[in-house]
Amino acid sequence: MSNVTTATKQGLSLLLAPSLGRGAEDFSVLAANLRMLGYTVLTPEPFGMDVSDNLADATLETLGQHLLDAAPQDGSGLVVIGHAFGNWVARMAAVLSPERVAAVVLLAAARQVIPTDIKPSIDGSFNPALGDSERLQHLQRAYFAPGNDAGAWLHGWHPSMAAGQRAAAARSDRSHWWHAGGVVPILDVQAAEDAIAPASEAMELRTELGARVTNITIENAGHALLPEQPAEVAEAIDAFVRRLESRKNVS
Repeated sequence: MSNVTTATKQGLSLLLAPSLGRGAEDFSVLAANLRMLGYTVLTPEPFGMDVSDNLADATLETLGQHLLDAAPQDGSGLVVIGHAFGNWVARMAAVLSPERVAAVVLLAAARQVIPTDIKPSIDGSFNPALGDSERLQHLQRAYFAPGNDAGAWLHGWHPSMAAGQRAAAARSDRSHWWHAGGVVPILDVQAAEDAIAPASEAMELRTELGARVTNITIENAGHALLPEQPAEVAEAIDAFVRRLESRKNVS
C-alpha cells in the first residue's frame, strides 16, 4: 500500500455503512488498513442494530441521517462509503448533507433490481432455520467468488434488521437518492465475480451519471468483497481520495 500522511487528508473522514442485515464488524480489516494509511475511519452500527431503534416507520432517510449523526459535527468533510445495501444509505447521506459529503464510495453496489435467480440464496444466507451447510451453499453462491471462504460470513447476520432495512428502502423514492445528490464524485468499486451486481453491469452507473463516476473492478471477489479483498479495496479508496485532494489543491 502507498504511504500517505494524515496531513494530505485536509480534514476528510471516512464514514462507512455496512451491507444488508450486517454490522460494522464487517469493516474491521478494511478500517484497520485505511487507518494505517492515515485516515480517520468511522464505522457506526447501522440504524436498527440497537433495540431502541424503531425500524417500523423508518425510511432510507432515517438510515442516512443516523449514519451522518455518527460523524463529528465540526464541519469536516466526509467520504461516505457504503457496502452493498449500504451504498443506498451512502447515497442518501450525500443527498441529506451535501455541504458535508465530499464524495461517495460504492462497494459492490447493490442494484435496484437484483437478479431473480439469486434472491433465494440471498434470503437463505441469513435464514436461521437452515443448517450451516445449507447456508454456506447459499453464501457461496450469492456472495463469494469461487474458491473464497464463505464461512467468513456464516455469522454476523441480523435477519429482523435486514427486513426492516428492506422496508425502509421501499418507503423511499428512488429518484430522491439514486443520484447521490447530483454533484459529488462517486467511486464505484465492482467485484469481478459478483452474482448480485454482475460485472456485465459494471458501467451502468457511469453511463447514467457520467464523468463524476469512477469505476474500478476488484478481481477474485464476489458481492461480499470485504472479507475477500480488503487490501485491494483500501488501495482503491486511498487512490480515489488522493485524486480528490489533488484536484482540490490545483483548484
